[in-house]
Amino acid sequence: MSMLTPPGMGGKYRVTGNTYPRMRRPRRRGRIALASVAAVAALGLAGWGTLQLIDVFGGGSGSTARHTTAGSSCKPAKPAAAPAPAPALPKPGQITVNVYNATPRSGLAKSTADELQKRGFAIGKVGNAPAAYDKKVPGTGILLGAPTATKGALPVLGTQLKGASLKTDARATADVDLILGTAFKTLATPSDATAAMTTLLHPKPPTPTCAK
Repeated sequence: MSMLTPPGMGGKYRVTGNTYPRMRRPRRRGRIALASVAAVAALGLAGWGTLQLIDVFGGGSGSTARHTTAGSSCKPAKPAAAPAPAPALPKPGQITVNVYNATPRSGLAKSTADELQKRGFAIGKVGNAPAAYDKKVPGTGILLGAPTATKGALPVLGTQLKGASLKTDARATADVDLILGTAFKTLATPSDATAAMTTLLHPKPPTPTCAK
């Protein structure tokens, strides 16, 4: 009996020679290990998917939330075609203004007309307002002229008086009326009038909005 044969073993378990027997690991253990790895991977994927669902429904602050925020950023719309150029506005010296006082205060039409003349406007008639408007203008004033004046003389005159309403009548002449109302105190300051005139001459394009 060889020294490699354990005591008490013989027959088919007898080992002869001086070579160790090959001990092969059963294949089923490899399959169990592979199955364990697959199970761990599956659990990991399931856990990751659960976290993603929580993040989406809870509005998480992770990468998903950052991606959503970036995706919802608003992009300005394509610029529209250039609008037709606005008609040239008349200069103050080309506008004849009739100044009428519809308030109980005396001398208001004269002092206002003098100030408008200093600012470059041509002055026409000055006096009390017609009966249709006398003591019947509760606001700061009324700018009155022909329909064609709404795109020229009236807007330019309107830069000198804040809050004045605009009306038209059937006159055929180019002159316009400034009817001073009860709430009138003074004309706009020269700086405010200049700023309003600049905006009138160079209007800013509308800011594009984004649909929600």
